[in-house]
Amino acid sequence: MSRLISFVESHLVWFVIVAAGLGLIIPETGNFFASFIGPLLALLMLVISLTFDAHDVRLVLRKPSRQFLALILVYGPMSIAGLLTGRLFFGSGSLAAGQTLLGTLPTDVSSPLLVLMARGNIALAAVFNAVNTALSPFIVPFLFLWLTGIKLEVPLGSIILELVLIVLIPTIIGVSLRTGFPTFFGRHDSAYAGLGSIIYLLILLAVVGPNAETIIGYGWYAFVIAGAALLLNLIGYLVGMASRLITIDRKEVTTYIFTVSKKEFSIAAAFVAASGLPSEIAIPAAFFAVIQMITSPIAAKILARD
Repeated sequence: MSRLISFVESHLVWFVIVAAGLGLIIPETGNFFASFIGPLLALLMLVISLTFDAHDVRLVLRKPSRQFLALILVYGPMSIAGLLTGRLFFGSGSLAAGQTLLGTLPTDVSSPLLVLMARGNIALAAVFNAVNTALSPFIVPFLFLWLTGIKLEVPLGSIILELVLIVLIPTIIGVSLRTGFPTFFGRHDSAYAGLGSIIYLLILLAVVGPNAETIIGYGWYAFVIAGAALLLNLIGYLVGMASRLITIDRKEVTTYIFTVSKKEFSIAAAFVAASGLPSEIAIPAAFFAVIQMITSPIAAKILARD
């Protein structure tokens, strides 16, 4: 079993491509896991949280300037990048608005896994993730209204519930277990990235399957939407690297790169549905979800070599 887990982690890029293709060709495989995406994300956070203890979290909290920079990078340049790429690829309309909304979204829940694989600061990534998501109901609608003139209704209850069940509780449990039983859980450190990779693949299937018909339905234009998503994703990597202006710590820079480049796509659908807006506004986020889940393991592999 340990060899299988290690094999999946080492070849995650290829497994991701296969999983994405499988989800598109046989959507039923992804549809099965779609109803479990919440528990899968929570399990992923639990596994990742077993890699650091309360002492690591305290060290992160002693540097609030790091979190402030993360907020600026995630919601500042990326929001503008979403607006500009939306206009560049779509001009105006629902897809352009959706690309703008995409740029304003908080960090994706899976970002700590990629930080772990890239040998970054996992505790820092977990704190960034929690804070960015917690503030998103207040920041995203403001930014979206400012950039597009469109008002978003905030599904505050569902977002808070998601934060608590998917991020907060699993993280507290994982950190508590690591702090209370450091020897036992430390003994399995080499397995956590591999276990997280397997969960990551199941989440990818759960994302692609339900959206397969929509993606294929756009025909050749799907490549245009995917191109816009890829460009925004690449901009995210570059913006994350801007953290080098205030820190030379390789682990911290790696953490910023994935914190900024990955977007929590599910929040887009929640905002759009709650606001009664055209469902097409959520399409760029669905495409971005697939794109970021393919590029992130590649980036992690490259950064881990440094």
